[in-house]
Amino acid sequence: FLQKPIQLAQLEKSIRRAGETVMMRRELAHLRSTQLAQSDFIIGNSAQMKSLFNHARRAAAASVSVLITGETGTGKEVLAQAIHSMGAKNSKNPASRPFIAVNCAAIQSTMLESELFGYEAGAFTGADKRKHGLMEVADGGILFLDEISSMPLDIQAKLLRAIEERAFRRVGGTNLIKVDVQILAASNRDLPGMLAEGGFRQDLYYRLKVVDLHIPPLRERK
Repeated sequence: FLQKPIQLAQLEKSIRRAGETVMMRRELAHLRSTQLAQSDFIIGNSAQMKSLFNHARRAAAASVSVLITGETGTGKEVLAQAIHSMGAKNSKNPASRPFIAVNCAAIQSTMLESELFGYEAGAFTGADKRKHGLMEVADGGILFLDEISSMPLDIQAKLLRAIEERAFRRVGGTNLIKVDVQILAASNRDLPGMLAEGGFRQDLYYRLKVVDLHIPPLRERK
């Protein structure tokens, strides 16, 4: 604002400052649109989707846990891959930043623990050699847990501990394995409803949703 009587020197300074602010905002908007154009994620022009993309971009930069929700077919894994792509651009060595996707609903509950954390030779019948778990394979990158709502409660507890400690033990092992993994989880089910019914751990739920991204269906953003 300007006070009367107007001082021309002050007016010139205010105009210059306003011009610089507008220029910075335009450059920021251009940078974001360029980043959007370079991603494989088709985002749409609605305010909902623009806000979704901005939150995803911040989550990628901060490398925090993300919970992605939405109906089947809304593009939860595509969004997870976009977060990986944006995070890789900020990485010193993007080629070495893995993206490991796990469909929790497609793996038998008895096998899920060994798939996630691996096992040592002799841990159980048929374990003739050491197996590296997917969390270990994802070290330095992203572990995407699709259909997290299908994960049994006992595995949820072990996943929570691994996230909190950034470390885990293989099945049948004693050595603690340190990892630096960003966890992205997705679900098409009502997780708050599952919390109320005891079907999902509350502490894991809040540990996963450091950033909460909900993808609306197309019918809500025509």
